[in-house]
Amino acid sequence: MRKPDPMAQPEPGSFSRRDLLAGSAALALLPGAAAAQAPSKAAPPQPKALRAAPAKLRLKPEPAPETEVWRLGEDAAPVLRIKLGEPLRLRVENGTDRPLSLHWHGVRNRNAMDGVGGVTQEPIKPGDSFIYEFTPPDAGTFLIRPLVVGGSSEPSGRGIAGMLIVEEPFPPAVDQDLALLLQDWRLDEAGALQPFGQVAFAAAAGRLGSVVTLNGRPIPLNLEARPGSRLRLRLANACNARSLRIRFDGLKAYVAAVDGQPTDTFEPLKATLPLTPGTRYDLLLDLPAQAGSAGAITALIGQGLPLANLTASGEPMAQAGRAAIGSIPENKRLPSEIRLQSALRRDLVLTGGVRPDKTKPGTETPYSGDPAKVWQVNGASGAAGAPPLFSVKRGGVVVLAIRNDTGFIQSLHLHGHVFRLLHQLDDGWEPYWLDTVQIPEGRSAQIAFVADNPGRWLLGATVLERFDTGLWTSFEVS
Repeated sequence: MRKPDPMAQPEPGSFSRRDLLAGSAALALLPGAAAAQAPSKAAPPQPKALRAAPAKLRLKPEPAPETEVWRLGEDAAPVLRIKLGEPLRLRVENGTDRPLSLHWHGVRNRNAMDGVGGVTQEPIKPGDSFIYEFTPPDAGTFLIRPLVVGGSSEPSGRGIAGMLIVEEPFPPAVDQDLALLLQDWRLDEAGALQPFGQVAFAAAAGRLGSVVTLNGRPIPLNLEARPGSRLRLRLANACNARSLRIRFDGLKAYVAAVDGQPTDTFEPLKATLPLTPGTRYDLLLDLPAQAGSAGAITALIGQGLPLANLTASGEPMAQAGRAAIGSIPENKRLPSEIRLQSALRRDLVLTGGVRPDKTKPGTETPYSGDPAKVWQVNGASGAAGAPPLFSVKRGGVVVLAIRNDTGFIQSLHLHGHVFRLLHQLDDGWEPYWLDTVQIPEGRSAQIAFVADNPGRWLLGATVLERFDTGLWTSFEVS
């Protein structure tokens, strides 16, 4: 029996997602990353160096020139793999001409390592470096995104992105474990990145790219495995602004984790899933036993935009004794329930930006306000020196009722914690943990979480142009 789409809406507690455009991005394996994280009983290991610096990437076919981009390490973007319980020690060197910090999106991190430049750390100045050192408490699939108050869109739009994969002690048996990172790029006719900082983008849908890549390569990306192989696909959206729906054509894919946290495995309704910036899915699927085309992952744009083609080739895998696809064991570090009776409750209202012009469909009224304060939460734009919106004692339960009074779908990310999406009457919650939620315009959502991680934490837009222009707030756990 199929279980419901975890983000399908407008049933109580879930909210309908609008199909937007697609996006994709670059990633690469950082050689020796897991070995560099090996714990030591003596002196801690030297941090692995990861340099953010200018590079070139072919985003348009020849004879167009390669595009001047930024990247982490030697490849389009890193994929760091460590095992649960292993520390990550990484010296990030800023070889760009802009301040930089890296947010470990979805990791319930130590506050000082959360990577919000201007809040949890000083931004890394050009030519300087910063050591990120932490041990992720959870296994899962996480994003690496640049996040600096007032300056996140440009490093992301130039290509700074990656993934952190924390492997379970006993992962599901698969033949290949593949990371797929999405990003888009806004290019001019000559193939160069268009200028950053346009208020018109920030006040509307955000910076929407004109070219889509998957793992830093032109789409569709061709993935091959032996017939009968079982695959684990870790799919993440690192786009600046683009949300999309993806469809599995010819594939029976099962969702095993949402936003890095395990869930009871289910088959997506109508074989489609929403994928907003910051969201991640772990998918399990079996290729057919016969060689040949196995299926495709398609972005639902126009007639469909193929992102990846899967092909079964080579000698078939032995099928005898293979169990049916099951669930990843639940995360025992998370509470089995959230007691809402004595929760601290706060109402949040999102405002700002432009409004669609009803007299001219497809256009918006021009924005004429303060370019640094385009968006507000409860009437205030996010600012590094602003006091937290509320404070809560460590271990307290928090329920946030968030109303979207803007003219656009909004996607918000909770830092340092994971939450449950509540039903509208507080009579239950969706059966999975999240760290990112999308709320359509004119609608509301309720989220509940246990504030068990001390520090000042953000709740902010995952559309980075909106984050840069005020769509975030903070709270304190003491």
